Amino acid sequence: MLSLPNSPFLNLSLPQKSPKSSASPFLHGSFSISLATPKPPSTLSLSSLSTTLPTIQAVKRLQGKVICSTNDKTVNVEVTRIVAHPKYLRRIKKKKKYQAHDPDNQFNVGDFVTLLKCRPISKTKAFLAVPYVTKKKAKAAETVPQELGLPLQSQQEQA
Repeated sequence: MLSLPNSPFLNLSLPQKSPKSSASPFLHGSFSISLATPKPPSTLSLSSLSTTLPTIQAVKRLQGKVICSTNDKTVNVEVTRIVAHPKYLRRIKKKKKYQAHDPDNQFNVGDFVTLLKCRPISKTKAFLAVPYVTKKKAKAAETVPQELGLPLQSQQEQA
């Protein structure tokens, strides 16, 4: 039998042509294909790769405002996006409502929350509501002396 060593993943085995038959090897099921799965190198182990590579969080996050919190352990959050109009390219606000899980009933109407994608909790809930954390920049404290020893312009005119 002939074997084609060009591809390590696809082994084609063709029968040798005999002088008696002029039929194609593809007729009557004489052609066989075997797909070989590549073997991973034995020097690498998955446990060593997971400890050396940084973890990547590919969690969908949305930010919005709570518009309804009357249900138990559920809040209704409105997320506003700014998108370009397809024809006129003007920026438009688009709003969408999401149901989010609030296990402690800690959010009230008007609170800003971050929604994290999680497994489906019910038919309409697939997000978990967490408090929105703002990054506050530390302002440099300006030291302004109160007294410079000079009279103000308004005090100079009076004197």
